[in-house]
Amino acid sequence: MDGIILIDKPKGFTSHDVVDFVRRRFGIKKVGHGGTLDPEATGVLVILLGKATRIFSYIVEMDKEYRGSFYLGKATDTGDGMGKVIYEEKDGDKLRNFKREDIEKVFHSLTGEVYLTPPMFSALHYQGKRLYELAREGKFIERKPRLAKIYFLKLINFSPPLVDFHISCSRGTYIRSLCEKIEEQLGIPLYLYSLRRLRCGNFLLEDAVDLDTLREIGSLENLVIPLEKICGEGFSWSKQFR
Repeated sequence: MDGIILIDKPKGFTSHDVVDFVRRRFGIKKVGHGGTLDPEATGVLVILLGKATRIFSYIVEMDKEYRGSFYLGKATDTGDGMGKVIYEEKDGDKLRNFKREDIEKVFHSLTGEVYLTPPMFSALHYQGKRLYELAREGKFIERKPRLAKIYFLKLINFSPPLVDFHISCSRGTYIRSLCEKIEEQLGIPLYLYSLRRLRCGNFLLEDAVDLDTLREIGSLENLVIPLEKICGEGFSWSKQFR
C-alpha cells in the first residue's frame, strides 16, 4: 500500500507511537511520518505508507499552521506544562497590568524571519539520541539558531493567565522557542500550555482520522491518499523512487 493517511494525533503519543500503531494494526511493513509532532501536542500528523516514505524530505519542508496557548506568569524547565516550574512572577500588579495590546505588539515584531534555537526538549537527533532523551539525563547540548519564517501570528483570545494564538510558519519553527522570544520581549515568564497542528502543507486537520476510528475499521483503503495526488504537477517521481 503506497500513499499517505492523515491522523489526528492525540496528546501523550509520540509521532513514532502512531507509526508503530499503524504498522501493527494494519500489518504494513513500511510506515513513516512526515515531520515530528511533540508528544504533548495534538493535531494532523502525515503518515507515509510504502513508497511514500521516500518523500519524507518533501513533506517535512511543508509550511505548518497551529492553534495554541501559553500560560503567563510561570516558566518551566521543559518550556511546556509537563516540566517543573523554575520561576514564577510574584508581582500580581505586573500580571494584572498586561494588556491585549502588549501581546499584539510582540506578535507583530516576531512576524517575518526569525532565528530560533531548537529547545533541548525536542526530537532532534544528536549522536544517535533525541535531544529530549539527553535533557532527561541532565545533559545540555549547544544548539545553533535556525532561520524560520512566521507568516502570521495572531492573538485569538486574551484571558490571563492563558493567551490563545494562531500561527502559520515554515519548517524549523519551534513553538516553545518562539515562546521564549515572547517571554524575553514581554519581560514575564511563560510556557507553552497547549498546541494543536491544523495544517501541514495542503493537508488539513479536518481531513484527519483519529486513532479510535482506526481501531474499529478493518482496512485503510478508503483513507489513503494515493501518491499521484500528493505532490502535484512538476514533482519528479522518478527521482524519488529510483
